Amino acid sequence: MKTLILWFAAILLGLAVGIVSAFWMAGWLTGDMPFNRTSVSVEGWESNWAIGSDAADPYTRAYIARRGLLAMNKSESVYFLRETDSSGEPLREACDYVMEGGDMPSRWWSVTLYAADDFLAPNQDDAHSVDASDFALRGGWRAVIQSAPPGDDVFWISSRNAGRFNLALRLYSPDDAVLEDVHRAVLPPEIRRTGCRAEEGA
Repeated sequence: MKTLILWFAAILLGLAVGIVSAFWMAGWLTGDMPFNRTSVSVEGWESNWAIGSDAADPYTRAYIARRGLLAMNKSESVYFLRETDSSGEPLREACDYVMEGGDMPSRWWSVTLYAADDFLAPNQDDAHSVDASDFALRGGWRAVIQSAPPGDDVFWISSRNAGRFNLALRLYSPDDAVLEDVHRAVLPPEIRRTGCRAEEGA
């Protein structure tokens, strides 16, 4: 009888450890994926280099499924996430930002804002992202990230109702150089905070 109880306890313990580790590694407990999430960091933009490759383990696949990235093969698309501005402060709706960048080593690229729940910000501004097609001239480009429309002739990503948000940079059909040496090939956009307002309830 004692042996049976020990076996039963071991099974319960194994199940508990397995469930907790799965939830933790998939990001359900902390919102982040430990270890692998920061396998690549380029100027504050982070990527898990296993995403879209055969190296992705079950935990990585679960995290990607939960975040809704719909990751493609690495030769088709490379993903980077950013949660802080250039000074290291969290990106948040109460602040305004300027995002500046240059040519991306890919056939096409986009930067999309996702709210604290990892979905598009719940607003009707129709300004969730900017992409290569917004900028007719190749070279330097500039966009603002803020909760209110900035006026005409300004590229805008709306952060209205986003809370603490993150930005996803996607490089579609990336150049071979990106996969060979991402730190040399990619110069991602800079996110500069220009001002903040008092947050409700603060």
